[in-house]
Amino acid sequence: MEKGAIEGTVDRAALKRRVFARYVLSLVALAAIFFLPAGTLNYWQGWAYMAVLLLPMAVVMMLYLRKDPALLERRLRTKEKVRKQRAAVFLTYPVFFATFLLPGLDRRWGWSSMPVWLTIAADAIVLACYLLFMRVLKENRFLSRVVEVVPGQRVIDSGPYAKVRHPMYAALIPLYLFSPLALGSFWALIPAALLPPIIVFRITNEEKLLSRELCGYRKYARRVHYRLIPKVW
Repeated sequence: MEKGAIEGTVDRAALKRRVFARYVLSLVALAAIFFLPAGTLNYWQGWAYMAVLLLPMAVVMMLYLRKDPALLERRLRTKEKVRKQRAAVFLTYPVFFATFLLPGLDRRWGWSSMPVWLTIAADAIVLACYLLFMRVLKENRFLSRVVEVVPGQRVIDSGPYAKVRHPMYAALIPLYLFSPLALGSFWALIPAALLPPIIVFRITNEEKLLSRELCGYRKYARRVHYRLIPKVW
């Protein structure tokens, strides 16, 4: 399916409203998750993390609204069709909330004593992971938030996909793992560590669908051996 044909199915005005609403909701939700448990706005780690995450997000949204609204529309989908994928998403909710609520409580009660340099280094890693995620988006315009194969989809084997079969997850896992440090909390690393096993489960199940429904994926998997980490898995 040609790019123009895909874009023709997207109502740009409606998509722009959805994107703006999603961005505002993300901003408000993150602020609530960080500052309400902290009991104060004097939480510089929370402000820094929001800037590191939300400023690049705004750039991505504006860029793809103009260049590839079809991809952006797919990234807004949240309803999984595969039962096991729905179960995996359900499991991520308590992990996500525990990971991002604990730092505010940590700030309030002073459980962690973290050097400033470590927080700044973690912010830099989070930003680098988001930039890698942006690179993956640029390479694969079929990249959806949900597990699906759409008409006209083809195997992508260039860029990051030449190294691992799931570079999006390779970017998002360290982003989440370093988020507690960016927010100044050692304790939040405990729930954050539960995310990688859930992602591994998602990848394993997703590959079954791709092997079954996406033409050429099995050949690609034989050529690119590693799913997530080169020379490891």
